[in-house]
Amino acid sequence: MMTEQPGPIRLSVTDLHASVEDPALTSMTLLNELAGRYPDAVSFSAGRPFEGFYDVDDLSRHLGTFRSYLQDEKGLAAEQVRRTFFQYGRTKGFIHELIARQLEIDEGVRVDPESIVVTTGCQEAMVLLLRTLVRDGRDVVLAATPNYVGFIGAARVAGAPLRDVREHDGGIDLEDLERQIRAARREGLRPRACYVVPDFANPSGASMSLADRIALLELARREEILVIEDNPYSLFRAGGSPLPTLKALDERRQVIHLGSFAKSAFAGARVGYVIADQPVTAAASREEPVLLADHLARLKSMVTLNTSTVAQAVIGGYLLENGCSLKRATAREAGVYRRNLATMLESLRRVFAPSPGTGQDVTWNTPEGGMFVVLTLPFRADDAMLEYSASRFGVLWTPMEHFYGGTSGFHQARLSFSVLTPEQIALGVERLGRLVQDQRAGQLAGAARTRGGRGRLLEPQTV
Repeated sequence: MMTEQPGPIRLSVTDLHASVEDPALTSMTLLNELAGRYPDAVSFSAGRPFEGFYDVDDLSRHLGTFRSYLQDEKGLAAEQVRRTFFQYGRTKGFIHELIARQLEIDEGVRVDPESIVVTTGCQEAMVLLLRTLVRDGRDVVLAATPNYVGFIGAARVAGAPLRDVREHDGGIDLEDLERQIRAARREGLRPRACYVVPDFANPSGASMSLADRIALLELARREEILVIEDNPYSLFRAGGSPLPTLKALDERRQVIHLGSFAKSAFAGARVGYVIADQPVTAAASREEPVLLADHLARLKSMVTLNTSTVAQAVIGGYLLENGCSLKRATAREAGVYRRNLATMLESLRRVFAPSPGTGQDVTWNTPEGGMFVVLTLPFRADDAMLEYSASRFGVLWTPMEHFYGGTSGFHQARLSFSVLTPEQIALGVERLGRLVQDQRAGQLAGAARTRGGRGRLLEPQTV
């Protein structure tokens, strides 16, 4: 007699951590799915670096360059070099000295290499940092909003409460930051740090002036909070003189600096880093303080153990071949981004010129560099509208509401121009123009129905 086999164990999502269903963690999955379903669509959604200069043969050359560095400059024997490539590595990473060299050459920032932890992408650095800084539910981190989806997601995973601060064209609103810090303290909370992207922020493209950078550090000193500086885009300025990073202005070790080679070298290496040179006093006062970086490394040893040694070696060779200057290494890419930004802005001006009698109901910002432009539309630009845009008009973009945690940005779209040709940009903007015309027609038809007493205003069309 056959017996019925027991079925699989069934789990309820209510038994899992709340972050697995958080919209901030699922938004990028949706974009990837739509890109796969509509491969012929022009995609303004992906914030990836330009791919035109990649060459697979470069990888072996970078490895060879780093091997020579280990032998000639570091004096390692052949067995030690082999072990460096193939075995588990140092938890804090082994290209920290080259990163410190690059920071001094490009940014004028001098840091102890031991204050650098090399991470598996900048995303790991965010999770480790938030998990370290936030002790319990009373600790909060402030962040300019709209905010990078990856940081929102890292906060959800780490259980770090975020408190929104307004952002304007010049970056984080310092007056609102001060209000939010004091409001949090009145509520019995402990503001620990403020997260900012000073140059060409993702998604808004906003940049802080030198005066505001100095004022932010002064505010942080006065309120006794740390500043978390994320710096993926500062190399890609479209014009004018570069401004110093917050870490370059930091005289009190109050800035924790996040860096990544995803946008400068290539994202596939998944190599990032964090500079955490803050001294941490031990519970036993007789013990010497250690760097915050050492505490981050302890957490990392239980998460990824160490960042891929092969990936670090490739990035190390890349740095060495460019004299440890990312400015030199990314000069060609920076030129592409300048060209593409100019093409994007010109295309928007051409396609969305004010219509007679309607006014200018489509607007956009004018960033000074980076990879993103924000478009404001006269209809709701949500996930349903995105799918309609892809299926009917062949153009993808990112709903800005994802960068507000679903609380705002409902009529805005982020347009990324980093991986496209000028021809693709022009075509994509033309397709956006047809989407807008379609929605205008729907709204006019809805208004006519309302006047005729036959129903309410039409909702934006979806599929």
